[in-house]
Amino acid sequence: MNSIILPTKNKLKIFNDPIYGFITIPNSLIFDIIQHKYFQRLRRISQMGLSYLVYPGAHHTRFHHALGCMHLMQKAINVLRFKGVTISDDEENGLLVAILLHDIGHGPFSHAMEHSIVNDVSHEEISLRFMEELNIEFNGSLTLAISIFKGEYPRQFMCELISSQLDMDRADYLKRDSFYTGVAEGNINSERLITMLNVVDDQLLVEEKGILSVEKFLIARRFMYWQVYMHKTGVVAEQLLMGVLKRAKELVQQGVKLNCSDALFYFLFSEINGESFTNETLMVFSKLDDYDIVAALKDWQNHDDFVLSNLCQMILDRNLLKVKLKNKAIKPSELKAHSDALIKKHNISKHEASYFVFHGELTNQAYQNKFQKINILFKSGKVKDIVKASDQLNLKALSKPITKYYMCYPKKKM
Repeated sequence: MNSIILPTKNKLKIFNDPIYGFITIPNSLIFDIIQHKYFQRLRRISQMGLSYLVYPGAHHTRFHHALGCMHLMQKAINVLRFKGVTISDDEENGLLVAILLHDIGHGPFSHAMEHSIVNDVSHEEISLRFMEELNIEFNGSLTLAISIFKGEYPRQFMCELISSQLDMDRADYLKRDSFYTGVAEGNINSERLITMLNVVDDQLLVEEKGILSVEKFLIARRFMYWQVYMHKTGVVAEQLLMGVLKRAKELVQQGVKLNCSDALFYFLFSEINGESFTNETLMVFSKLDDYDIVAALKDWQNHDDFVLSNLCQMILDRNLLKVKLKNKAIKPSELKAHSDALIKKHNISKHEASYFVFHGELTNQAYQNKFQKINILFKSGKVKDIVKASDQLNLKALSKPITKYYMCYPKKKM
């Protein structure tokens, strides 16, 4: 009897992306990484956290973004090879894997968790831990990608394609976030920017004719930060979510029973920092996503604790705190009246009132000219920093950090 030979599984799939059209998966290693449960988790991690409370369309995920970055990296590699830059097949794979996994360490609602229930462990560190774990599973296939991701690979321009002021990460998220929010000013021409890239002495440069595209990129970045990423409503919503997680951690550590998923309870119950972030912690982290947080918010809005229940209701009902932005630092006296009124009205402690009355600051620098510069390559072979190469006067202004101060307090009806 003849045995039936089944066709091998087709691993060269394509994704349909609303921004770039079809994105192809170049080889079976990349396909297997995308299929892995660690990467699939990114489908359940929102790219822009609670920004959908301001821009209703902003429901895209880290999964979308990672695939978009990989697509742009494929384009960048093709452009550089066409211009005579030698990139081996192994280096190409390393670049694609590194950019695909650059955000794999993000927790629920992006940055909210980094500053509340996990202490001093950045998403970059967690991404690296995931990559090292995957490297064991994939028999060392990610070694070169890890070297590039850590910035240790000797060919510096490859590290710059992953992380610099003009990397594939920024080239995708500005365009993608602009698309899903509907904020047209962020819509950069990433394809033209990539076409203008070149390499001299292992350094990533933009050719002279790309100056205008770089200018637009930097101005778009500034606009998106103040108009979208640091929008005052989005900022207060994220602060409230961080407050929810901090309060939940306080209560759990006092022995109060809170209903939530096992993965979330682990992080509420344990003191997690860089040293205590073990492999077991990583495995639990890989089971944590936005849905754990939303389910907890829905349950905790009915909890007996005044702080926890009110914070949860505010986020779920989008009945947020009042927020004021100022150009000068907030004086404690400006907050005292709001805090005292809240303490008196609800008979709560000063510590509990601090969850509803607080201040902070927002800082943004569209172009950081002290670290990795964006360098322009002229036809003569001369290389200049974009600020010196451009005749746009406001590019100098973009390289200065701008700080705004905010204060939050309850609306009268609370």
